[in-house]
Amino acid sequence: MTYREAIEYLHSLTDYEKRRIERYSPETLDLSRVERLLAMLGNPHRAYPSIHIAGTKGKGSTAAMVESALRVAGYRTGLYTSPHLHTFRERIRVGGELISREDVVALVGEIQPLVAQVPGVTTFEAITAMAFAYFARQGVEVLVAEVGLGGRLDATNVLLPEVAVITSLSLDHTYLLGNTLPEITREKAGIIKPAVPVVSAPQRPEAIHVIEEVSQERQAPLVEVGRDWTWDPGPFDLSGQSFTARRVRDGGSDLAGEYWIPLLGRHQLENGTTAVATLQVLRDRGFDLPSVAVKEGLRRVEWPGRMEVLGENPLVVVDCAHNPYSAQVLRSALETWFPGRKWVLVFGASSDKNIAGMLRALLPITDYLIVTRSQHPRAAAPIDLADVAASVGGGAEVAVNVRRALQRAKAALEPGDGILVTGSIFLVAEAREVWAERNGRPVPENDR
Repeated sequence: MTYREAIEYLHSLTDYEKRRIERYSPETLDLSRVERLLAMLGNPHRAYPSIHIAGTKGKGSTAAMVESALRVAGYRTGLYTSPHLHTFRERIRVGGELISREDVVALVGEIQPLVAQVPGVTTFEAITAMAFAYFARQGVEVLVAEVGLGGRLDATNVLLPEVAVITSLSLDHTYLLGNTLPEITREKAGIIKPAVPVVSAPQRPEAIHVIEEVSQERQAPLVEVGRDWTWDPGPFDLSGQSFTARRVRDGGSDLAGEYWIPLLGRHQLENGTTAVATLQVLRDRGFDLPSVAVKEGLRRVEWPGRMEVLGENPLVVVDCAHNPYSAQVLRSALETWFPGRKWVLVFGASSDKNIAGMLRALLPITDYLIVTRSQHPRAAAPIDLADVAASVGGGAEVAVNVRRALQRAKAALEPGDGILVTGSIFLVAEAREVWAERNGRPVPENDR
């Protein structure tokens, strides 16, 4: 088969990334399916130690930082994340390199007859089994795996990790995970395993209470960033920012000290400190992680599409904020990095998101809103987005696609304004591709 046919086969399975999942339950997301697939593949997920990361915001950035530090320290790393920005190959990486098209095709050919023996396998379950097998065959020495959805019932929860990490939690996927923060936290805390250490990013009181409760129930040692580790922000510019991590409890650590990361937004300091705390737990469990390697790993991290500056003249910023909390964090970051600046906002979102909440957070920093849609099947229609904008006190211009939206945004710029593209990872991906093409830069490889 071709690479395109391989990707089409994966999407031909029950694909909850393409269409809305109606029930988050053991009947819908059944871990036994991925366990059966992995058993037929020889249980490859048991061949290497792992770090398992759940959360609402920051899990991808934290995963990227942890993996980068492990790689600089000399480990052959695997990184499993989702969804991707441009190409499916981004989801499965070894030593920082994307899986090849040829390997994707070979793995799909191998998984097809196995999937036929396990009724109801979803797209994500099949991909997870493929990825875990690939990592074992590539001789990965440590895997950093990001949860797909929730935690308790996620296909990645077959892992028995060295450490479980829970990044910042907020209300998202409420129709699936629960209507309150404690309910959502309990689903995310489902990755906590008996006696396996846990690292939590700073959380709201009602969330950390649940994490502490589950950790105690499972006798899992808990490290809390904000209590056991903290940080002091340092200077910042358009290339990145510095911070000083400090271990407050349980003695000192030579991982404490000054760091620099090429990621913008003060929220990334929370993610950076969570990564450092996680790496300290790995050191305590026997991993060889010199402080110089950890600092260099964070310095080298790459995680595009997160408050990323695509251009300075005009100023163009893209960010994958996809819920009200993420939008509020983005707004705060923009006000810190670009004080007093107004933005022409290009906005698009998936139809199952809290669109009104995101727009309420972002409207105060824009005088010109353009609503559009990505090519993703779950993308909300621009006319519906315009109706929501009107309902929360904003007017919106409708653009049929991202290319047209960016064209209109550039024409609408006033002196000193910037263009902000946000609302979904899929919108950001298309904006990055269009902007690169228009400015004569290499266009990221994509599967569309």
